[in-house]
Amino acid sequence: MSGASDLRRVATPNVIGLTSVELTWIEKKIEYWVRFGQDVHEQIIDRRRRVVSFPPHGVFAFVRWAANDFGTVISRIDIVRAVLPGESYQTLPFVRPGGDILLKAEGWPKVERVLQIIDVIEATGINPAEVSPHHWRHVHNRLTAGQEPRSYTVEQHRAILLRRRVEP
Repeated sequence: MSGASDLRRVATPNVIGLTSVELTWIEKKIEYWVRFGQDVHEQIIDRRRRVVSFPPHGVFAFVRWAANDFGTVISRIDIVRAVLPGESYQTLPFVRPGGDILLKAEGWPKVERVLQIIDVIEATGINPAEVSPHHWRHVHNRLTAGQEPRSYTVEQHRAILLRRRVEP
């Protein structure tokens, strides 16, 4: 089988309804990884590539960094909500079929700032995958406008968890 055919087979979700993310790790060249999120399936392609899959409504952070002989060529983080089959979505490289992009940051200073925000959320004992999607959109909008986003509090998190319990 040709390499292109293998890639199409790999990038296709193994189970209908899952959102698949192709990860690659070639030290100091291509580093695509998931910062947070609870995958429900993993397929190892080879020692440098694997595909992880997320259930509908699962939230994950996908980090992409790549360099060539002259330096960094891409530095990006996307926080994405996996979608239900038939739900509209945005396309994203290496994510099949795509997802609801809650936050997008490009360029190392912005990516680093998002990673710091994730670290602060984790330090409070909150799983970033359970943070309100509205907060991730808030962070995206504030960083895009050059403003500092508000902190995500334990009280806000309790409220979103209670809201999820009563939503249909």
